[in-house]
Amino acid sequence: MERFTISLEDDLAHAFDALIAERGYSSRSEAVRDMLRRELEGARQNRGDSGHCIASLSYVFNHHERDLAERLTGIQHDHHDLSVSTLHAHLDHDNCIECAILRGPTAAVRRFADSIMAQSGVRHGQLNLVTVDVAHTHSAHGHDHSHPQGPAHFHYRPRS
Repeated sequence: MERFTISLEDDLAHAFDALIAERGYSSRSEAVRDMLRRELEGARQNRGDSGHCIASLSYVFNHHERDLAERLTGIQHDHHDLSVSTLHAHLDHDNCIECAILRGPTAAVRRFADSIMAQSGVRHGQLNLVTVDVAHTHSAHGHDHSHPQGPAHFHYRPRS
């Protein structure tokens, strides 16, 4: 593991310490590593270096909007190859939230998300994606293995 040192103005250092405490990081190093991963991933996506991804698409919609539920379901069926799972929850009398887990070519996932979020009656749409390397396909059990791209693979740790 490499080490490097940075200098920060006092105000910036105090604000950073407050942020990392609020988010439950155990150290400045953990917070900086996560920030670097996020920035590197964003830069990779902006360069178009992202062939495949895993993603979550969440959006709120008014289920009373004329034919909206049917249109959303139709779009999802038209792109069944990208969909892993969808969670649907009722927020109140008028509004629902759906969260879709997606996997596939990044450009296709973005087009799918854009088509969902562009529907009249859909609000608060957000796509969060992570580019992945697609490893070999297991023909015996019909799926491939995806691993986050980049030099800093993600590790999962619970936050307090």
